[in-house]
Amino acid sequence: MANIRIKSQWFRDGPAKTPQQNASAMAFITWRVTQNMLKQMRSASFDIEIGAQYFAFTREVLVFLIQVIDRLAHERMDATMRTEFMTALVLRVAEILQENEDRLMGAPAPGQPSHYDRFVDLFNELADHYAEFGFDGTDPDFAFVRYLGHRIEAIMSQKDQRWVVDQVMASEVPDALEMVKRGLQGVLSTEPRPKRSGRGVAAGD
Repeated sequence: MANIRIKSQWFRDGPAKTPQQNASAMAFITWRVTQNMLKQMRSASFDIEIGAQYFAFTREVLVFLIQVIDRLAHERMDATMRTEFMTALVLRVAEILQENEDRLMGAPAPGQPSHYDRFVDLFNELADHYAEFGFDGTDPDFAFVRYLGHRIEAIMSQKDQRWVVDQVMASEVPDALEMVKRGLQGVLSTEPRPKRSGRGVAAGD
């Protein structure tokens, strides 16, 4: 997977950011990583068409990455902060998804669930499934990742189903996880941003 540039540190020193502020930053990072994974899959000649399949793929990867973030947050936050952070993260990701899906697909017909609600419902449904899998403190176990692979397999065309689980597990997920972990580390870091060196006001900064 091509590495993408993700700004994950706050620009200014100051009071500690709230769980909601950290969640908003992490939601953007999670969205970017998901879009990069989708782009890389398409570059590897997997057919993921703009439309229902595109957003089905996106939802599956977002849910998976949020589940990973939840496990990582468990190591970094107390129960109250983790609950606030994760709730805000899921809801902000749902908002970003809805903005994009409404723009490309149009809003659902009156009486149908919104794209926002569909994502939240999927997240809640799959949370119980992912809870059955292991996590060693830094990475999901084989079954955790394989579950994502098989869920993506189900939305792919027949020609891609033979190869997609291996592609997801061996190539896409490891790089996505590294970017998410790096992003979370930056968002939650309490260290001040390092000052730039070798560039003064005269240089136009």
